[in-house]
Amino acid sequence: MKSFEDSLLLDFYGNLLTDKMRLTLDMYLNDDLSLTEIAEEEEISRQGVHDTVKRGLKQLKGYEEKLGLVRRFLEQKESVKEAIDLIDKREYEDARKVLSKLSEEIEE
Repeated sequence: MKSFEDSLLLDFYGNLLTDKMRLTLDMYLNDDLSLTEIAEEEEISRQGVHDTVKRGLKQLKGYEEKLGLVRRFLEQKESVKEAIDLIDKREYEDARKVLSKLSEEIEE
């Protein structure tokens, strides 16, 4: 099943995959092509595409388990959203605290 997180994984770690695997995952996740459509485009079997997608996603998830870049990105994005919400409420000191913490985390 396709997910936004899988697309993020491809964005973050796609260059660590083979060109063919990255292209196949890009067509599947970002271009929203079916396995059959990709198979026709690449002139391989549907099962071959399925196996490539499955292996590729497994590799991407393995990279994320080791490196955690997507998790960290999503946490930082949430902190920025929280700070904006606090600014909108004119809670500037609390927003400053959130942004200071975020800045410290980025510098680590």
